[in-house]
Amino acid sequence: MPHVAVYPSPDSITTDDVTTLPELFRLRCQRSPEREAYRQCEASVWRSYSWREVEGLVARWQLALAGENLASGDRVAVLLKNSVEWVCFDLAAQSLGLAVVPLYAADHENNTTYILADSGARLLLVGHIDQWFALAGHRARFPQLSHVLCLETACTPVPATGIQVSFIKHWLPSGARPQVNLAKDTHALATIVYTSGTTGRPKGVMLSHFNILSNAQAVITQVQAYPEDLFLSFLPLSHAFERTVGCYLPMMAGSCVAYARAINKLAEDIAMVRPTILVSVPRIYERMYVRLQNQLGKKCAMTRALFHWAQEIGWRHFQATRRHGEAPGRWAALLRPVLQYLVADKFLARFGGRLRLAVSGGAPLSLTLSQCFVGLGVPLVQGYGLTEAAPVVTSNRPEDNLPESVGIPLPGVEVRLGEQNELLVRGPNVMMGYWNRPEDTARAINAEGWLHTGDQARIENGYVFIVGRLKEIVVLSTGEKIVPEAVEMALVLDPLIDQAMVVGEGKPYLAALLVLNAGAWRSMAQRWSLPAEDPAALADVRLQHHIENLCHRRLASVPEYAQVRRFWLTLEPWTLDNDLVTPTLKLKRPAIEQRFAEHILKLYSGHLPPA
Repeated sequence: MPHVAVYPSPDSITTDDVTTLPELFRLRCQRSPEREAYRQCEASVWRSYSWREVEGLVARWQLALAGENLASGDRVAVLLKNSVEWVCFDLAAQSLGLAVVPLYAADHENNTTYILADSGARLLLVGHIDQWFALAGHRARFPQLSHVLCLETACTPVPATGIQVSFIKHWLPSGARPQVNLAKDTHALATIVYTSGTTGRPKGVMLSHFNILSNAQAVITQVQAYPEDLFLSFLPLSHAFERTVGCYLPMMAGSCVAYARAINKLAEDIAMVRPTILVSVPRIYERMYVRLQNQLGKKCAMTRALFHWAQEIGWRHFQATRRHGEAPGRWAALLRPVLQYLVADKFLARFGGRLRLAVSGGAPLSLTLSQCFVGLGVPLVQGYGLTEAAPVVTSNRPEDNLPESVGIPLPGVEVRLGEQNELLVRGPNVMMGYWNRPEDTARAINAEGWLHTGDQARIENGYVFIVGRLKEIVVLSTGEKIVPEAVEMALVLDPLIDQAMVVGEGKPYLAALLVLNAGAWRSMAQRWSLPAEDPAALADVRLQHHIENLCHRRLASVPEYAQVRRFWLTLEPWTLDNDLVTPTLKLKRPAIEQRFAEHILKLYSGHLPPA
C-alpha cells in the first residue's frame, strides 16, 4: 500500500518557525496564551495551567537560575517526577544555554551517582530532601555539584551535607520580567540523556536542539496530533521517548498534557482525565492485558466466548480494512455490532472513552497483545527508536497500521541493513555523540553518518520488522540461535508470570528464570492448600507440572529448539531496588545471571560436561 504523507495541522509549529526548544515554547505561548497547556494533581485537586501561566513560571525559574553562576554549556540535573515544575526547569535551563541531564526518580542510587559524576552536573533539582540524602554520602564522587534544589519543603531542619541545599519555595523569586532566550544555535547541546545500561555503565547521549525538534516534527507528520488532543503522561520525562513525544511534540501541536499521579493510580487517572492520546512502553499494555485475562478467567464460559469472538471478528475486520486479509463472513459481519456493544465498548471505556491513539515504543510489542487490543478497537500503533536517534526512527500510522511491524521510517530518516542484518539509521535525529566517549561514538556512527542500532531487522515493502538484538541472541551448543525477548514476551503474557528471562548460551537447551505474580500464585496456592509465602511451596509437583504445561502452551508456535525445557521459580521480583532492571524496566541480563548463577547451573545438572 502506498504511503501518503500526512501534514501537521495549521496550528503546529515547525522547524521553519523555530531553531531551539526554548523558541518552540515561546512561540507556543504567543500563539495559544489562554489555551490549557498542562494539568496535574496538587493537594488531591487537579489544577489546570494555561500557556500564559507556564510562561510566567518559566521566567521565574530562568531568573533564579541566572543567579547561580553557571556558564553556557554547564550541566544541570533533574531528579523529579513528571510535573509542570520539571518542564519549567528544563526550558529555563536550556534558555540559558545549560545542558539538562534528566535522572530517573526511581533509579538505583548507584546509577544516579555515576551519572552525576560522569556528566559533571553543577546543580541538581530533586523532589524530596530524602532523594538528596540517599546520594549525599557519595558526594565525593561528584565534586562538581555545588547546589541542590528541593521542590518540597522539609518539615524538620536539614542536617549539613557539605553542599548547599535550597528549597524552591525560598529560592524561586515571586515574579520576573519576561524571559529571554540565549539559546540561538540549533546544533548546540540541549541535553545529555543517559541510556539504560542493561549490560554496563550507562552512556550519555548528547542531543542537540535540532535533533529533538526535527524528530518531533517528523513524528507529528506521521502520527498527527491536534490542539484538541489531551495526552496523559506517565512514562518518566527522563525517558527520551516520553520527552520528545509526550512533551515537545504536544508543545509543537498545541496539545494539553496531563501528568498522571503514579503508575499504581494509572487506571483511575485514565478514567478521570479521559485522554485522547496515550504514549507508553509495552510493559504497561502487558499489565493491562494480563489484568484483563485474570478477570476473564473468573467469568463464565459464555462471557469468555463472547470476548474471544469480539476480538477475533474485530481483528479480521481490521485486517480486511488494511487490505491484509479477507473480510469477515456474513454472520461475523452481523455479529460485529452486537459484540461491539456487549464487549468492545466496555473495554474501550477503561481508556476513558475518548482515546483516538495509543502509541507503544521503547521495546518490542507482542503480536498477541496487538491482536487483542486492536481487535477490540483500541487504536494501538507500534513504533521503534533508540535514545541515540532522539529517539523515534519508525512508526506505524493509524490509517496504515501493520501491527507485527514497527512501521515505516519517519520523513527525513533513512534506514538500511548492514552486516548481520543490523539496522542502520541516518538522519537529522542522530545524536551528536556520547558524552566524553569519542571511541564509543566512532563505533556507533560510521564515517557516512550511519548509526549502528545493534538491532537486527528485515525490511519488507517499506515496513521495518525488528527480529532481535546482535548482542542478545542466545546460541545453544547445538548451534541454534534464539531471540530471548520473543520467548520471554510469550511467557509474561500469562497471568501467572510477572517476569521471565531465558538462558542457554552455549548450553544444550533453553531454560528460564520465572518470577511469579503474587496474586495469581496466592489464589493457586489456596486451591492446593499450600503456604503461598513459603519458597519451598514452589517445588510442589502440581505447580511444576502447571508451569511445564504453561510453557508448552505459550510457546506452541516456536521451533522445538526454542522450547523452555527447565525453569526456576521465584517470588522475589526483579526491581530497581535490587538493581536487576533498568529504569525503563529492561532486564539487566548479566546482573541477573550473576545473582542466580547457582540456580542456573542446577537447571543444566546432568546435561553439561564437568568444568
